[in-house]
Amino acid sequence: MRVLSLTLVLVLLAGCASDERTSLVVYSPHGKEMLADSEQAFEARYPDINVQWIDMGGQDAYDRIRTERANPTASVWWGGDGPTFSRAASEGLLASYTPTWADAVSAEGRGEDDMWLSTYLTPEVLLLNERTVPEGERPMDWDELLEPEWADRIIIRYPLASSTMRTIWGALIMRQPTVEDGYRWLAQLDANTKSYAANPAQLYLSVAREEGDVSLWNMPDTYIQRDNGFPFDYVLPSSGTPVLQDGIAIVAGAPAPDAARLFYEHVTSDSALVDQATRYYRIPARTDLDPDTLPRWMIENAIPEMDVDWERLSTEGPTWMQYWDENIKGRGAEYLEENPGS
Repeated sequence: MRVLSLTLVLVLLAGCASDERTSLVVYSPHGKEMLADSEQAFEARYPDINVQWIDMGGQDAYDRIRTERANPTASVWWGGDGPTFSRAASEGLLASYTPTWADAVSAEGRGEDDMWLSTYLTPEVLLLNERTVPEGERPMDWDELLEPEWADRIIIRYPLASSTMRTIWGALIMRQPTVEDGYRWLAQLDANTKSYAANPAQLYLSVAREEGDVSLWNMPDTYIQRDNGFPFDYVLPSSGTPVLQDGIAIVAGAPAPDAARLFYEHVTSDSALVDQATRYYRIPARTDLDPDTLPRWMIENAIPEMDVDWERLSTEGPTWMQYWDENIKGRGAEYLEENPGS
């Protein structure tokens, strides 16, 4: 048995050594389905490049790139909110790169010196289990989640590791008159929250199993998981929702900069964006695409967009998140007793 095991290890090592392709590591929260498809399409076009993607939250990607800054592993960071990309750029973690389509995105979706650019516009939504929350009984806006009827029915993705949740938390704080009022709002939500899911997969399973039946999440992933068989639907909050600028960037000191630029251009090409819009519900940030090539719902549906101070979210958001994690998470009712407000 030991001889057989050693032989197997040697075979595997020989197989790894025989792959002389350029290795390209990509950090991304875009999900295994879209990442696997993108890898396959890219490698078919560039067979001398071996794409190795790691599916992780946008905040986790930032944290890892920051930790690895002296010796980067990833060459491309694909997916996350604009404020987190801007923070990474200010810390020297990203390389300047101007793609061929750069002039087709808004100023809000273009980082300083083109350290990052927006690929998608991602609306945040109220995710629902359609079996347990039928039409007519659904919360239609953020504040309704604070009502007693939703107590112990809310499951939330743990926010600190997620760009989506950090955007929602920051926007909901700024929606209030003061930051302190924002903390109290989140404390009320915490008091109604049954649990915090460690990752998206756990969130989807918890809501599907009816451990809770409402969450705060993003529109594309809600659609994708519904296609995967989960009983999900969503509501766009009536007062407005933050629409995240979902970015892409090349890591400073990238191990494979030439391959990184090829991948960057490939996954943001016209054909790739149309495919991502059609199959993965990603709303392109580029304004130069032919509208007739995009799904009708993207053209016809109006999304009530919340006015968000993205620069403030970038600079103050990390402090807000740390405060929430240390003082509010899991003790919302107690926090409200200690901080009743005016």
